[in-house]
Amino acid sequence: MEVRSHCPINFTLEHFGDKWSFLIIRDLMFKGKRHYNEFLEAGEKVSTSVLGDRLKKLEEQGIISKSEDSVKKSRIRYSLTPKGIDLLPILLEMIIWGGEKDSLTESPKEFMEQAINHRENLLKEIREQLIKDHLADNN
Repeated sequence: MEVRSHCPINFTLEHFGDKWSFLIIRDLMFKGKRHYNEFLEAGEKVSTSVLGDRLKKLEEQGIISKSEDSVKKSRIRYSLTPKGIDLLPILLEMIIWGGEKDSLTESPKEFMEQAINHRENLLKEIREQLIKDHLADNN
């Protein structure tokens, strides 16, 4: 992948410079979604062409992987890779910022309280669960 510069912010934006990539990662990380149709059903209404493109790009960048679903063999199951799981602190900071600035936030008050006041413990808990749920798929 060619990047315009090696500024850390630019490098990150080259990987995730659009909202759809972050929303797919959000769905994998916090909402338990793992299949194409589940991503389509998100409230933001991504188009099928954009969703397919972003899933492909995230896989090419090593952020997600895909495998055969263990229940329905014809269905693809998406998982976060270690590189994808490493985005957890960034997404948590986005949740905190958005949750504090949006008076109509959908983020539960209890989650916001944990994220703000017990950030490190929350990160550790979520990371352990993501490793268990997503990396076991790739073994």
